Amino acid sequence: MEGLEERTFQTQTAAPVFANLGSGRQTPERIRRLFPGWRELRVDVDPGVEPDLVADLVDLSAIPSGTVQGVWASHCLEHLFRHEVNQALCEILRILAPDGFACLLVPDLQIIAAHVAEDRLDTEIYTAPAGPVTPHDVLFGFGAAIAEGHRFMAHRCGFTPSSLATVVGACGVGQYVVLRRPNFELACVIQKSGWASEADRDQLIRRLRL
Repeated sequence: MEGLEERTFQTQTAAPVFANLGSGRQTPERIRRLFPGWRELRVDVDPGVEPDLVADLVDLSAIPSGTVQGVWASHCLEHLFRHEVNQALCEILRILAPDGFACLLVPDLQIIAAHVAEDRLDTEIYTAPAGPVTPHDVLFGFGAAIAEGHRFMAHRCGFTPSSLATVVGACGVGQYVVLRRPNFELACVIQKSGWASEADRDQLIRRLRL
């Protein structure tokens, strides 16, 4: 956590900041391209990946309220118990500036359920940078990482399009939209204070390449 206060102070007068929640060891270049000229605050529960801030999604209290303009949270929420998801979303909204936005990515269990129904639980459905992924990995967490001792990689809840919309909507956000993506993903884009128009919403979605 050392250096966080200095970093936060600088964000108030310099480039906008996006918090990369569940950042892992290295931010992919494709993510950096989504935030050109922005400063990145890497947040992860695993100190081994050397983030800027070691923190759980349900407690981002080390980040002052309203100090980040963007949040990128890719495949984080499913690692929480369902009752913790609301706490995490409230923390995300708290750290966002009034005109800030968040992009949340989670597995699409509605699509995965079709593979399970076809008795393909352990059949590879795509290849990630870390290796082949099966419906079992999507449902319960990436097995190879868990086998190496990274138990926090286990999945404790999951979402369909409507259930994701329900939990996000219950947090009192300004506006949001849920989209279905390739690789069995759902994306939820949240604008804290709401979009001025549908054109503004669509422009942000295009910018994030969703």
